[in-house]
Amino acid sequence: MKSTIEKLSSNKVKIDFSVEPELFEKGMRAAYKKNVGRINVPGFRRGKAPRKVIEAMYGESVFYEDAIDEIFPEVYSAAVKEHDITPVDRPAFELKQIGSGKELQFTVEVFVKPDVELGQYKGIEAEKHTTEVTDDDVAAEIERARERVSRYIDVEDRPVKMDDQVTLNYAGFCEGEQFEGGTAETQHLVIGSGSFIPGFEEQLVGAEIGKEVEVNVTFPEDYHAENLKGKAATFKCTVTAIQEKDVPALDDEFAKDVSEFETLEEYRASVKADLVKKAAEKDENAFESAVIEAVVENAKVDIPDAMIQDRIDERIREFSMNMRYQGLDMDTYYRITGQTEDALREQLKDNAEREVRTRLVLEAIRDAEDVQADEESVNAEIDKYAAQGSGDAEKFKAGLTEDDKKYFESAVRMQKTVELLKNAAVAKAE
Repeated sequence: MKSTIEKLSSNKVKIDFSVEPELFEKGMRAAYKKNVGRINVPGFRRGKAPRKVIEAMYGESVFYEDAIDEIFPEVYSAAVKEHDITPVDRPAFELKQIGSGKELQFTVEVFVKPDVELGQYKGIEAEKHTTEVTDDDVAAEIERARERVSRYIDVEDRPVKMDDQVTLNYAGFCEGEQFEGGTAETQHLVIGSGSFIPGFEEQLVGAEIGKEVEVNVTFPEDYHAENLKGKAATFKCTVTAIQEKDVPALDDEFAKDVSEFETLEEYRASVKADLVKKAAEKDENAFESAVIEAVVENAKVDIPDAMIQDRIDERIREFSMNMRYQGLDMDTYYRITGQTEDALREQLKDNAEREVRTRLVLEAIRDAEDVQADEESVNAEIDKYAAQGSGDAEKFKAGLTEDDKKYFESAVRMQKTVELLKNAAVAKAE
């Protein structure tokens, strides 16, 4: 088999193939075996007619399509490897010459991983913010910890106050008629949480256990139930229990309960150190993103639509998996949201294009700079991944295939490429 390649554009090539008659004959024999049982020839039992008889009756072209299908994967893969290209779409096939005893000649045009014309990628200037962690930030984080360990305790000697958790029964009426979905028993509600229709919760303030209260509200214009949008409604509510939040005192005992520290001051210092670390990581990530964005903006690349569609497919598969974790499937999601798959694909298109462009530019820089992955870094990446599962890194490594190892090696090379860009960048203070 011989092939020659012609570059049609930065992302498309044409390959001319000449396949020797012997290989084409191999495909014809396979096509005969595949089809002989389906071809009816008078005088022969089905499946027993000789190839020459079939070709005499129907013409040898009866086997051409299957013969090409038989040998095409082999010759196409060989050409892809020989010319070191990465197809990203199905090839468009054009037949030039075919027939027994002749060379099979055909041409394919196919979109390939595109060339990237790199612009400036070293010495990029980008703003780098330094977040200051204040005492108020520390206090707010500690307050969130207090909220997490707080509990609700029953109260019976007073009416409902804001921030209480109540248990209530209610029935909703619209235009004098009780409406579907507006009735509940033993419903738990935190007053002031904004969980119910605007105005509902505030009207329960002052309600007493066991006494019916009427709550008058108007459904929002964008309410999910079409028959209730913008309509006035009355809810007859009875509070059956009241609980108030018991927040622990801000003292050493609280610090011991929520941390490994003995005193509140030690805990406060630890919270501040953790916030400082997280803020620095956030600032570093923002700087990294700004550098990459600038590098990608400086590059030129013509991305085949097939690559963007493939990325959209990946995003939808990821989204579908998340839906399944929540007990939903995509059909249910589309029905609930009123969205269609085409609309979702269009919604994902810009981000998918940006992600593909970024990856192609980073890969081009990686190759231009000959960024390699050392064994130590690859093993560290594998260890980190293994720790997310069973944690048995050695057992995990033993089960890795060659493709798995290439995946981790590729990941490390990309990480090192990003580090190269960051280290070469110039950080500007805001």
